[in-house]
Amino acid sequence: MKYRFLDEIRSDVMFEAYGKSLKELFQNAAEALSSVICKVGKVSPKEAVDVEVKADDLDHLMINWLQEIIAAVDTEQKFFSKFEVDDATDNHLKARIYGESIRPELGETVVKAVTLFKFKLEKTKKGYITRVSLDI
Repeated sequence: MKYRFLDEIRSDVMFEAYGKSLKELFQNAAEALSSVICKVGKVSPKEAVDVEVKADDLDHLMINWLQEIIAAVDTEQKFFSKFEVDDATDNHLKARIYGESIRPELGETVVKAVTLFKFKLEKTKKGYITRVSLDI
């Protein structure tokens, strides 16, 4: 399982993402976010955008990563469907995100921000898990 949506809140969207490695966790969290923003299965990974994110710790790196994707939707005017994390440590991430120009028929929900509500990121016996709440 890559991710699942939780019904704990009604005004926002909350999901959990999973990964055997940090790279996989960040990729799956990005895909979950993108599936809220657009019809990710219909978005062609035609154009790449390089992304580099830094933070003081792993929790904030996840938040900054997802915020960077939200910002890229606005600044690049693209929906994204493919996420390749090249390098992920506790405080630095380099990735390439792929998508295509925004078209109304591909859109789903406008995501304003990632919130700290019930946020968690932890290492488990099977890998990593994160819980993220999105302000929509």
